Amino acid sequence: MSGLVLARRHFVTICLSIALMAFGAGPSKADQAERAAIDAAADLALQQLYSENPGAQTLAGKAVGLLIFPSITKAGLGVGAQAGKGVLRQADESVAYYRTRGVSFGFQAGAQTFGYVLMFMTDSAYQEFLSKKGFELGVDASVAVIEAGASATIDTTNVKADTLAIVFNEKGLMYSATIEGSKISRLDI
Repeated sequence: MSGLVLARRHFVTICLSIALMAFGAGPSKADQAERAAIDAAADLALQQLYSENPGAQTLAGKAVGLLIFPSITKAGLGVGAQAGKGVLRQADESVAYYRTRGVSFGFQAGAQTFGYVLMFMTDSAYQEFLSKKGFELGVDASVAVIEAGASATIDTTNVKADTLAIVFNEKGLMYSATIEGSKISRLDI
């Protein structure tokens, strides 16, 4: 082979390598920014929850994993919808990012925001969550829901559920605020 043919092949290989690094290797800057925003919101939400309710922090310390949705927006008048983004953490490390969405029908009116944390208290509950492409609260797992407002006290000694949902930071007015029926799916970021 001539030197020119080898030089072209080398040039093409370098160009392809650069293209793969630029477009295929690792998350985009937009994805990195979205993950950072979700992480920051989750950190702030947990700090607020723990300062208002130390029992939540005690339970979190016992959990295998936490799925933190710092802010869910829900609105409805007869038909309701809710949505938000969150982060799955294990041993204080962010391992994946999720979206929650839900639609509900029935007597409901108003709008509100709230946060919730799913605490996987057993390895089997955590692994079951990880094994599903989509996870629906109230369908795929039995979840004990705890309202953790500023005046609520969480009894950390008698909680026996494999998965706990702690709802906190409720703002706004909404009749019928629930998380059951919420569909949780992994974000590709």
